[in-house]
Amino acid sequence: MQLRALGPGAPAVSAVSFGGMPLSIQGRPDDEAAAVRVVHAALEAGMTLIDTADVYCLDDADLGHNERLIATALRSWTGRKGGVMVATKAGLTRPGGGWERDARPGSLKRACDRSLAALGVERIDLYQLHAPDPRVPFAESVGALADLQRSGKIRWIGLSNVSVREIDEARTQVTVVTVQNRLNPFFREAIDAGVVAHCAEPGIGFLAYSPVGGGRLNRKLPAHPTLQPIAARHGVSPHAVVLAWVLAQAPAVIVIPGARTVEHARDSATAGGVVLSADELVAIDRAEFSRA
Repeated sequence: MQLRALGPGAPAVSAVSFGGMPLSIQGRPDDEAAAVRVVHAALEAGMTLIDTADVYCLDDADLGHNERLIATALRSWTGRKGGVMVATKAGLTRPGGGWERDARPGSLKRACDRSLAALGVERIDLYQLHAPDPRVPFAESVGALADLQRSGKIRWIGLSNVSVREIDEARTQVTVVTVQNRLNPFFREAIDAGVVAHCAEPGIGFLAYSPVGGGRLNRKLPAHPTLQPIAARHGVSPHAVVLAWVLAQAPAVIVIPGARTVEHARDSATAGGVVLSADELVAIDRAEFSRA
């Protein structure tokens, strides 16, 4: 597994890391032990960063489900614990199973305390603003993260679902270590809007979420005519080829695919050893990835 710098002042992590979301939202494994085995498979495959959030759950009554699951998996993990980093987020809520924003400073600070308890730690490695809240001045939300950092509750600060302008605004207040936005061949707005390139210049880690499309879109990949021959040449799945394509967009990119099964976690990890040729990258760039 190749390693990449997480961001300014932070250590290197696995280029292919683990997104915990599918293990806690609708369609999650019925058996917690099965979910724990998926996390362990990711760690065994060399993943050293686990991305979670307080709202990876069914609804507001279930807040912290994924954080508690990750904590359980790490406690029972018999491998090297010192090299595993956990990132979580705050700024969303799940009323009735929906998704709403709440990035008020007080809400973020209360969420941090809940996450500390759910993860069973005294300090969170990487704490991310899940999304800007249009009802709250962005500087106030970032300021809350700065307060949490000064108080010792979080080590590094990240942002998610942000623009170039918002990254620059945040950097006037804090050191932004990571930016987590969507990036896959179906949705390339992070490239088109310049966010990936903007992160690469100062070495801010770009955590690519939904890197194989998510939901129904990733089920289109095995039959994709451009991906199939590339996958055959490298001896990996089309999903792994897509992850390798995302990684190739910039040295600062880290992919965080999720998985509900051990097999999917192991398959994602194979992308860490795939180096696509220039011709293969161009072929994927030019290919059609229909959302229909």
